[in-house]
Amino acid sequence: MLGQRVITAVALLAVLLPSIFLAPVWVWGAVSLAFLSLAAAEWVSLLPAGQGGSPRAQAAAWLPSRGWPLAALLALAGVSALVWRQDHPWPSGLLVALMAVLTVFWLVAGPLHLRRHDAQGAGQVLIGLLLFGCWLALFELRQIGAVALLSGMAVVWVADIAAYFSGRAFGRRKLAPAISPGKTWEGVAGALVAVIVIGLALGLFGDPAWLRESQPLPAVLVRGIGIPGAALVLAGIVALSIVGDLHESLLKRQAGVKDSSRLLPGHGGVLDRIDALIPTMPVVLLIYELLR
Repeated sequence: MLGQRVITAVALLAVLLPSIFLAPVWVWGAVSLAFLSLAAAEWVSLLPAGQGGSPRAQAAAWLPSRGWPLAALLALAGVSALVWRQDHPWPSGLLVALMAVLTVFWLVAGPLHLRRHDAQGAGQVLIGLLLFGCWLALFELRQIGAVALLSGMAVVWVADIAAYFSGRAFGRRKLAPAISPGKTWEGVAGALVAVIVIGLALGLFGDPAWLRESQPLPAVLVRGIGIPGAALVLAGIVALSIVGDLHESLLKRQAGVKDSSRLLPGHGGVLDRIDALIPTMPVVLLIYELLR
C-alpha cells in the first residue's frame, strides 16, 4: 500500500508541478479541469440511486460508473471559460461575487449538512456549481501567480499534516465520531496552531521584496488586515478545510464505501484528495481579489 501511495504521488507531482511552474497558465487550467471533472463523476456516483448514482457498486469501481454527463458539462463549461479568458477579463465584480456566494454557502450550509448528518442532499446542479467554483478559483489563483496558488493550497496541506500528527500524539476527544472516528479536537487544535504560526512567520519575516513580487497568502493577509485579522482568517480557512473533509467522509459513509473511486492507487479517488480544497479555494481567491 505504501509503495502504491508513493508511486501515485510521484506520478501526480510529475504532472502537476510542471503545469504550475513551467507551462502557460491555460495548461494548468486544463489539467485542473480534468481532475475536477473526474471528481464530479465520483461525487455523483456516491449519491443515492434516484439521484443518478450507484454507490454500492462504487466500492469496487476503478472509475465511477455514472456521473459522466455532469463531468462532461463541467469540462465543457471550463473549456469555454478558458477560451474566453485568453482574450477577455471577467466583468467587474463577477469573481468577487461568485467567490463570496460560495464562501457563504460553505460557511452556512456545510456545518448544517454535517449537523443533520446529510451529505447526499446535493443535486447535480449544485455539485457542478461547487466544483466549477473550485476550479475557477484554482485557475484564477494561478493567473495571479504560482506562489499565490500554492500558498493557498499549502494552508490545507499543513492543516491536514498537523491534524494527523497532533491527533495521533494527543487525540482524546472525538470531533465527529459518527462521521469520521479518527478525527479529534486535539487534531483540530494542532492544525490551527501550525497554520497560524507558520503563516504569520512567513507573513512577518520573509524578504519584503520577494513577498511583494510573489504574493504568498500569509503576506497578503498580514499586509492587508494585520496580524490579528490574518490569524483569524487563516483559522477560518482551516475550519472550512475540515468541513470539506468531513462532508466527503459523511458522503462516503452514507454511500457505504471507503473511497470515492480507485482511480489513484493507494489514495482512493480524486474527490478523496481534493475534498478540503473545494470549500477553501474560493475563499482564498476572494481574499486576493479584495486585498491585492
